[in-house]
Amino acid sequence: MRARWVLAWLGLMLALPAAAADYAALPGGRFASVLPADGKAAAAQVAPFRLRTEPVTNAEFLAFVKAHPQWRRDRVASILADRRYLSHWAGADALGSEVLPRQPVTRVSWFAAQAYCESEGARLPNWYEWEYAAAADATRRDARSDPAWRETLLAWYSRPSNAPLPAIGGAPNTYGVRDITQPVWEWVDDFNALLVASDSRDQNDPDVLKFCGAGAISLQEKENYAVLMRIAMLSALKAADTTNNMGFRCAKPQ
Repeated sequence: MRARWVLAWLGLMLALPAAAADYAALPGGRFASVLPADGKAAAAQVAPFRLRTEPVTNAEFLAFVKAHPQWRRDRVASILADRRYLSHWAGADALGSEVLPRQPVTRVSWFAAQAYCESEGARLPNWYEWEYAAAADATRRDARSDPAWRETLLAWYSRPSNAPLPAIGGAPNTYGVRDITQPVWEWVDDFNALLVASDSRDQNDPDVLKFCGAGAISLQEKENYAVLMRIAMLSALKAADTTNNMGFRCAKPQ
């Protein structure tokens, strides 16, 4: 992946450990993703893994920036982050009164998120891992068939994107993972590989249905519109892009 080549070329793999964070153990297993493993109907196989219980916060990312000043907004290479990178902070190494320490950090690029996770001895989760964790509610590993659960997710998408973010600390799901479907979108490691594979209706043209909404008819569980919106959002981004509501959390092998 080109994004990973850039990181390696610039020698920005980080050795200093970040502050300790809580990780929950997820058992993995066969999972009916909205992106079938074979592009048609096959379930994904998710290996056991550990996932950060909460998104990375402004306070945590500030500590990271201070420890690794090459990731300050006034020093970061333009190839690694766009002009909006951390632009809501009061300064290059200061949050200011308008940015709360316990809010999820946003306006961070994929490069910056991956570098942070590496500093924690971790990585970004892949799509199947994220989707697997996000399918759970407080009592069920897979709540996606529950209309009430889906309505709760969709209600969050009606929130204006410029509204202040709440602090993290929502109720945990059955794995002990918090705030995974809200209040922010989250980067995944393979965000730029989330292209929807074609099916038999494509008349043997693999490029007809490949991207975002145009590919939605190839997806399983089309009623899970909230997840499809995330795929469309992630597919539209580049690794250096930042947005007002894109945060991240990290994952580790079991």
